[in-house]
Formats: sequence, C-alpha cells, structure tokens
Amino acid sequence: MSLILASTSVYRKSLLEKIGLKFDFESPNVDEYSLLNENAEQMCERLAIQKARAVAKRHDNGIIIGSDQAASLGNKILGKPGNQANAVKQLLQCNGKTVRFYTGLCIIDANNGKQKSLVDTFDVVFRELSVAQIEHYVETEKPFDCAGSFKSEGLGICLFQSLNGRDPNTLIGLPLIALCDLLPEFGIQILQNH
Repeated sequence: MSLILASTSVYRKSLLEKIGLKFDFESPNVDEYSLLNENAEQMCERLAIQKARAVAKRHDNGIIIGSDQAASLGNKILGKPGNQANAVKQLLQCNGKTVRFYTGLCIIDANNGKQKSLVDTFDVVFRELSVAQIEHYVETEKPFDCAGSFKSEGLGICLFQSLNGRDPNTLIGLPLIALCDLLPEFGIQILQNH
C-alpha cells in the first residue's frame, strides 16, 4: 500500500524518513490561515485534515498523512515569521516565556475514506536572552519558515531553558510517536518480524 505525505516540508520529509517507511510526497496546495475565533489547536488540526483530504482526492488508494503546526504564546498564534525583522520580534515576545506548540496529524485511507486525526502538544520554555543574542541567532540560522522562529534541531536549542512533551519530533513538525500509534490501524506496520 502506498504512503503519501501531504507536504513538501523538508522537515516533515526528514522526520518520516527516520522511521524507515517508503513514501511519496505531494504539495497539498492548501491556504494556511486561521479562522475567526479559532485557536492554535483547532487551526492546526483543521489544516492537517484539509491537507490530507486535498491529496487524498487525487488518489484512488493509498494512505495519506497530513500535518500542520502552530505555536501559541498565551492566546496569540505565532506563525512563520517570513523574514528577519519578524523573527527577531517574535523571539523577543517569547523571551523568558513558555510557548506551546500544537502539531495536528491526520491520516486518511484514500480507498475507503477512513480518517483519524489528533493534536500533539509540546511546551518550550525560553531563556531570558538579550536583543543581541536573539539577533545573532536569527542571522545565523535564518528560521524564517519555522513557526516560532527557531529550529530546535539546530542552534535554536540554545534558546531554551527546558522542553516538555511526549515526542520531541512534534516540535519539528510531525508527531512520530502518535503516527506510529495510528499507522497500524491503516494496515501499515513499522516494526515487522522478518
């Protein structure tokens, strides 16, 4: 059975490769925006479902994986900064605070329409950093395409005082533990006896 990742994210592709499954990937071509009165958790689950459904519509069979991530500081959703100035501004807002990351996951069987979705969370406690330290980080790593303005798998780990959650992969963009929990329900075994 074919496995398709509804994403062109290099981060998600790299994570899925870690568990040794063969898969294809496609862009879901979904507009990522929040709805009025929608919180970060609701938004990332809705977008994960939309991404998986968009790709599933193009296939008669196969298992489709959609994922989306959002970060929130209190009630404020932190998106991808897009540029250096926004990244510095976003990290200054997070300075010394806890940011919660929500990563939505949706799996759809394109053959029969079976669908499961969930949201995994991960909390990041930021260190108290100077403006110069934050600017240095942003100039060095250029995390403009990352929710929260950092790459935890790189130099971004230095921004944190602590990390709290079930699965560190959730922070990068794909909750692998939850994915490994759900895939057998769709007929995909990861650890098989040989």
